[in-house]
Amino acid sequence: VQLVESGGGLVQSGGSLTISCTASGRIFSWRSMAWYRQAPGKQREWVARINEVDGNTYYPDFARGRFTIYRNTTKNTVHLQMNSLKPEDTAVYYCAGAYIYGGVGYPMPTETYQYDFWGQGTQVTVSS
Repeated sequence: VQLVESGGGLVQSGGSLTISCTASGRIFSWRSMAWYRQAPGKQREWVARINEVDGNTYYPDFARGRFTIYRNTTKNTVHLQMNSLKPEDTAVYYCAGAYIYGGVGYPMPTETYQYDFWGQGTQVTVSS
């Protein structure tokens, strides 16, 4: 299974950008897909999550109201629409997929180690 992100780039502060993640290879029944980001010198942090079973979405405070995660199950893609971008949103954004956590007997994934597959990342740079 491969996860490939795309759509990153340079955007001005206050602008919008949508990044995408395409899953290919042997597709399992994903329990949850998520976006994380990592800025230079900082730890990887969670940005958004969507549960495959019910489509519910979850965000940390900094992303709620500005970012939207959504999926296209027929195309095996998940997207992150980012609005009102700020320079502090500059980071490499990673797509992650979980098929164990979120399944029977397992809680929904909330930690990086609970995700089974990761993409290579896409750079998002927000200029001031």
